[in-house]
Amino acid sequence: MTSDELFALLEAHPRTHLVLGRTPLVTAPRMRGALGPETPELYLKLDEETGFGLGGNKVRKLEHELGPTRVDGITHLITTGGPQSNHCRVTAAAAARLGLGCLLVINGDVPDPPTGNALLYEILGAKIRTVMSRAERNPAMEDEAKRIAKAGGQALIVPLGASTSLGALGYVRAAIEIHEQLPMTRDRDVNLFLASSSGGTLAGLMAGFALLDRPDIHLVAVSADVPADDLLDTASDLAVGALARLGQHERELETILPRVDVADDQVGKGYGIPTEASGEALDLFARSEGILVDPVYTAKAAAGMVAAVREGRFPAGDRIVFLHTGGHPALFA
Repeated sequence: MTSDELFALLEAHPRTHLVLGRTPLVTAPRMRGALGPETPELYLKLDEETGFGLGGNKVRKLEHELGPTRVDGITHLITTGGPQSNHCRVTAAAAARLGLGCLLVINGDVPDPPTGNALLYEILGAKIRTVMSRAERNPAMEDEAKRIAKAGGQALIVPLGASTSLGALGYVRAAIEIHEQLPMTRDRDVNLFLASSSGGTLAGLMAGFALLDRPDIHLVAVSADVPADDLLDTASDLAVGALARLGQHERELETILPRVDVADDQVGKGYGIPTEASGEALDLFARSEGILVDPVYTAKAAAGMVAAVREGRFPAGDRIVFLHTGGHPALFA
């Protein structure tokens, strides 16, 4: 399938335009030099520059989750995440843009005084309900939706991370961008590293590159918290759903699945807890390229990429792409 053909399928799904435009794909020559002479060509896909609400990957997914027909008649958005959730931050910003109320179900204590994303929730006017565990999040969102309905409103519940088959279409669109920015070259693989947790970003890329017929693409998802097998299962299910929305058969996924690896070796002591390797990677990105990664997601994915390069996993003729999915406010948490 060509880019134009896939783009036409996507255009059949209305979206609320939030992404400012195509995000850059840039070379990283100083980082490549710092990693050693055998390092393959290195690129950064800067999705922290999606722009809206301080950017990041959630913006692409929310464009579809909050499409015009889905928010028609809606008075409130409800979603969930941790105390420093990038998804909650962008959802709160989208609610403000659309003139809607916003209720965030946060598992864990919000810092007092608020910092990082938690401060931005407050600035953006979101209301907070805290719960003690992840298991309580969905029931709490349902309770809040019923409460709003009793008061005469209508809430739209946006699932964790906007990681749904619909939200994944945002990263089918991103796959088209990467496909056009880095065309296929015979006998040269593209090893694309990304942070992953709820699976929607990975799912969209899986579906997109399968339809674009890019056998050279090797997706490497580095988990921030979820066991690798569980994350791959979730992403695969979402990718199948995204393909179905585009009128494509799930067998298309078989062309990319052998080229997808999910790693959970950078999680360390747990979600949001920095490791020595993630701290080193954070410094490397900042001091070699002036690129800021966050300690929760992108620094751990960066650590996975650095480890793979140092272990010599890729031939010198390959190309490496690091998908920067944002998350800067966590640096100030």
